[in-house]
Amino acid sequence: MNTNAMNSKEQSSCTICGNTSAAGLHIVKSFICSSCEQEIVKIDVKDERYPFFVSRMKTIFYEPNANA
Repeated sequence: MNTNAMNSKEQSSCTICGNTSAAGLHIVKSFICSSCEQEIVKIDVKDERYPFFVSRMKTIFYEPNANA
């Protein structure tokens, strides 16, 4: 495992909120900031923001031209 990547303080743009941060999760080619990560973990499916989080997280695994 590349420990240099784990210790990097490089700012990344969050897939969920669009803010830049150095703290968070890198998933595939996307980034989720620690604030959004905490919201995702504790959000209830009945919360009105739930569909927003689901739709933004789908973009992490969606490849626009996968079936082209």
